[in-house]
Amino acid sequence: MSPASEVSDDFDTFARTHGDRLRCLLVARYGVEVGNEVCSDALTYAWEHWDEIHEMTNPVGLLYRVAQSASRRHFRWRRAVHLPPEQPHCLPEPQPELAAALKRLSDGQRVSVLLVHAFGWSYDDVAEVLEVPTSTVRNHIHRGVARLRKELEN
Repeated sequence: MSPASEVSDDFDTFARTHGDRLRCLLVARYGVEVGNEVCSDALTYAWEHWDEIHEMTNPVGLLYRVAQSASRRHFRWRRAVHLPPEQPHCLPEPQPELAAALKRLSDGQRVSVLLVHAFGWSYDDVAEVLEVPTSTVRNHIHRGVARLRKELEN
């Protein structure tokens, strides 16, 4: 096996293992259209910088930051963030009032609530990818769910 094919195999394994997690995280944060696009940008960056990235302890966290930077071009042109306009296979069917209430949450609350309750991530997984303490994720979820309950009861 040539060195180039070993690198390709390593990256393919990484992309299969972590690509869906990264995509779900970015779709939860930016919506389907922007999330998928910046996920592609982040994975392209990973391929181009594979020598450094494959040795990192938290490469998904770095790629999340790369995607955040890539998302800025969407906001520069004042494109709105749309929470899923279509039904991805990994989300339950949303109710219109739930989608509107989710949009009103802070970014941290929305991402944490969606990743834990819709995608089934653990608090530790969310904290690792967002590079925040687990207690911060716990607070985001507690406050986000409380706000959703209050808004949806009315």
